[in-house]
Order: sequence, then structure tokens, then C-alpha cells
Amino acid sequence: MKRPAKKEATDRRFVVALSRGLDVLRAFHPNDGLLGNQEIAARTNLPKPTVSRLTYTLTKLGYLTPVPRFEKYQLAPAAMALGYAALANLGVRHLSEPYREELMRQTGGAVAVGGRDRHSMIYFGQSRNGLTLGVQLDVGSRIPIATTAMGRAYIWALPEDDRANLLRELREHYGSRWPKMRDGIERCGEIVAKRGFAISAGEWQDDVHAVGVALKLNDGTGPYAFNCGAPAFRFTEERLLGDIGPRLVAMVRNIELALGGAAPQPPDTIKPSKKEAVKKLKPGGKGARLAEGIR
Repeated sequence: MKRPAKKEATDRRFVVALSRGLDVLRAFHPNDGLLGNQEIAARTNLPKPTVSRLTYTLTKLGYLTPVPRFEKYQLAPAAMALGYAALANLGVRHLSEPYREELMRQTGGAVAVGGRDRHSMIYFGQSRNGLTLGVQLDVGSRIPIATTAMGRAYIWALPEDDRANLLRELREHYGSRWPKMRDGIERCGEIVAKRGFAISAGEWQDDVHAVGVALKLNDGTGPYAFNCGAPAFRFTEERLLGDIGPRLVAMVRNIELALGGAAPQPPDTIKPSKKEAVKKLKPGGKGARLAEGIR
């Protein structure tokens, strides 16, 4: 986990100790259970003595529970309460549930909604039937922004300056792996501009194909993004482009209408639309490259 070093060094209002404490809490993933100081240090790139002081402090504050037998820690209820409070405030999660469930039934794919967390998208709503994907994802799961349909839809929903900043961060984070990821993001920019959705066909997981659509709200939050994915043999690229993608676009547009107070179509009428309105994003012409930050 890479910390915002430049911000720490230049922003006088930035509280480094708080940032590092939150980094420790972020180190815990949904299926981890217990983590020791050494494991936390490896995930946060913090010195082990610093991690020891932070875990001690977080234990005293009630955010971590020590397990002396294993010399490790687990998230305490106080930390989990923060996550549940955040979920409760995400109206889009609750409102979108019937739409996600209906699209899952129609397509046989898993349907999720997520938001950005640094270089990842984190699920805060998930609809799946248990047999949809080989990789098990649930609320709290993280997926990479650069190689997933959800993440790419999010990238192309950002204002130009914000997108350029994120792409620079991703370039620094991935290093030599970045050029291939950049090419995939570029291709998705053209697809988003033309069709309204992004795709990822085996670029995150070899056997997973998915489409993604961004959700833009007028209250200053987000953007968020939805995806619909399934094993590659069920969601061929042809089906992604001709069926699943248009269905997901229609679903998200109806959710936007509902959140805006307009009367949406009922979830069971969601169908692919041949005249889906697409908001033009940048790419500035055929074969155009991304902003300077993606280089």
C-alpha cells in the first residue's frame, strides 16, 4: 500500500500520524482475519516499530482487538461500525438493489456497485447467485481500477484534470506494467464514448469478462460505477458488446433517474437500448491518446 508521500511532505494541514493510523486499518482485507505487525508493515510500507506503536494506539482506542496467542490483531467492532455507518449513508446502494437483482436474473451475471479507494474500486453493493464467478467477491472486496470494467468506467467518468491526476498515480504505482494497462484504458475510452460502457475481457482475471458503467450524481459525491461480470465462456466479447453492456447502461440510467426524483422504468423492463444517449468523454478523435498523465 503506497502512502501519499508528496502530500505528507508539502501539505502543512496533512496529519501524518492520522494517515498512518488509517493505513494500518486499511491493511485488513475482508478475508484476512488476523494480521501481525510484520504483515501490516509489509502491506503499508511503514517501519515495523512505527506499526507497533500504531497498533498499540488503535488497540487502546478500541479499533483493533489483540489476539495474544498468535501475537496478531483483528478489526474490532468500533472499526467495523465505521464501515457500516458509511454503507448506511450510501443511498445508491439501497436504491440500486432491486435493479441489480433483476439484471442478475436476466443475464446470469454478478452485478455490483463500487467506489474508488486509492488505486482500487471497493464494492459496497453486490448481487450474485453463488455460481456466477470463480473469484469470490462481496461487499468490501477491492478490485484494481486499471484493469477492470468497473474501474475503467470510473476513470472515464472523471473530469479531465482528475482523470489525468489518477492516471499519473497509476503510472507511478504500476511502473513497467503500466504501458499495457494504459493501452487497455485507451481502448475503453473509445468504447465508452461510442457505447456508454467499458469492458474488461480477461485483463483482470483470465477467465472473467465484464462490462462497467459509471453513475454520476448531482450532489457532489462519486462518481460511482457498476459492473456486470461472469465467466468468459458465458459472457463472450460479442455478448458483452451486444447484450450485457447495453443492459447495464439502461439499468444505470434508470437508477440515475430514480436518484434524481424522476420516474424510472420498473427494474423488470430493463432491456438493451439501441439509442442509448452517450455523454462524450474526451478522446478527441479517432485513435487519440489519453491526457499527458497516462504516458
